[in-house]
Amino acid sequence: MATHVITGAGSGIGAAVARRLAERGDELWLWARDAGRAKELAGRFPGARTLVGDLAEPERLSWALGHQSPPDRIDSLLHVAGVVDLGAIGDLTPRIWQATLAANLVAPAELTRLLLPQLRAARGHVVFVNSGAGLRANPQWGAYAASKHGLKALADALRGEEAGHGVRVTSVYPGRTATPMQEKVHRQEGREYDADRWLTADAVATTVLTALDLPRGSEITDLSVRPAG
Repeated sequence: MATHVITGAGSGIGAAVARRLAERGDELWLWARDAGRAKELAGRFPGARTLVGDLAEPERLSWALGHQSPPDRIDSLLHVAGVVDLGAIGDLTPRIWQATLAANLVAPAELTRLLLPQLRAARGHVVFVNSGAGLRANPQWGAYAASKHGLKALADALRGEEAGHGVRVTSVYPGRTATPMQEKVHRQEGREYDADRWLTADAVATTVLTALDLPRGSEITDLSVRPAG
C-alpha cells in the first residue's frame, strides 16, 4: 500500500486523483487549508488522514507542519492545488502577482522541501500538475503562466538534484479541464462554459496514475494531455 500526500483534493483534478488512489486501497494524506476543510475532506474520503496549512502563506507551512505528524515515508507528493486570476500585464497588481506565485510556485517548493526526507526514505515520486500555460503564455494569462513556467523550472531542477536519492519527478501539463477553476476562467473571459468541450478530471487523473505506476528504474519527466478534436 503506497502513501500519498495530495494538495487540491477538494475538487476537480485533485479530487479525481484522490478518489482513484483510494479505490485501489492506498493511504491518503490530504492537504487542507484549515480545520474546517480538513473535516470536510475526511468525511468525503473515509480513512484518509489530513494535514493542515494554508498554501497561500507558504512562509507559515514549516510552522504548521511542525505541529503535526506527517507520515514517516511518502511514496508520492502530488501538487494539484492552484489559483488563477486573468488580466493584462498592465492591469495586474502586485497583490495578484504575489498571491498567484505564493500558491502556485512558492508553496509547492516549500512543501516539497519540508517533505523531502520522507520522499527520500521511500524513493518516492513528486508530481506537479502544471498546465499548458506552463509551456506557453497567452495574453491575459501572464501571472498564471509565469507561476506555471516557474513550476516547470522547479520540477526540472528538483529532478536533477534528487536523482541520486531515487526520487522521481514528473510534470503533467493538462489542457483545459472541466473543473470549478475552469468555470471561473470562463467567467473571467466572459465566455459561456460548456464542460463537454474540455478534458474530464478523471482523464487527467489517469495521466497522473500512469506516471506513478511506471516501473522503478524508469521515469516520465513531462507529460501533456489535451482535449481530443
